[in-house]
Amino acid sequence: MNVNRCAAIAASLLCIGQILYAQASESSITDQLKKLRSLSATQRPIATVKVAQDITTLPPGLTKVRLADTASHLVTEGDQGGDALQAVADTLAKALAEFAVPAKGDEPPMPYIDLAKLVRYEHVTVKLDDPLFVKAGQVLSDQDAEIAKADFTLKDLKGKKYTLSELRGKIVLVNFWATWCGPCRLEMPDLDRIYTHFEPQGLVVLSITDEEAFKVNSFISPTGYHPPVLIDSGGAVHKQFHIDGIPKTFLFNRDGKLIGETIDQTTGQQFLRLLAKTDLHN
Repeated sequence: MNVNRCAAIAASLLCIGQILYAQASESSITDQLKKLRSLSATQRPIATVKVAQDITTLPPGLTKVRLADTASHLVTEGDQGGDALQAVADTLAKALAEFAVPAKGDEPPMPYIDLAKLVRYEHVTVKLDDPLFVKAGQVLSDQDAEIAKADFTLKDLKGKKYTLSELRGKIVLVNFWATWCGPCRLEMPDLDRIYTHFEPQGLVVLSITDEEAFKVNSFISPTGYHPPVLIDSGGAVHKQFHIDGIPKTFLFNRDGKLIGETIDQTTGQQFLRLLAKTDLHN
């Protein structure tokens, strides 16, 4: 067999292998995404980068966008580091550049919103020349402007009323959570420690849920959780704050100005970095 024929066969086999790998990767990627939450804090960022790289090997299409978008939801849980965040953002941007998800109505499809969240709140940088992505960024900006002016009055589990605007002079973390939410439960011990440490300096943590009070009280009572837990019956405050996923936390300074927010499960160190924007000190 001559050299040219061998080279041609080798090239054909390589091409077939790449196609088969891409086709096989879809199920493998789904399995990887399902396992991410079971990994340790040191293993998870490495696995997240790998699954993001694997998603890029898939052919363009809605499946690729869907898997990349799922990764974007998972990468914000805990502190996985800038490399993992950037890898997922790049993968989602690439998937959207290859396959533009059509809008239904005036709102950008969720993958564009999720990518815009990574850029706005996790400070990654991406290249995506798409008017829907630009619009998604504007949607988030408009929502934050509304949240900055929001006010509410809710009762805690003991019937005590809390009004956000009456807490001027305090530093306030408004945290949205639920008993069924695993990432919420993971961050609660850190929120509790931060609250008890900084309360003497004027920190208030308001943990808001739209669940039924008896269910919430049954969950909270054995935990010894110290921050006030407020019941948002009907979810009116959730709507005010445009909550589309939990946990989510907003930071207001002593003047009542919105100065920071998180979009998912937050670690103790991440909360401390957020609070570094205020005058609290260890």
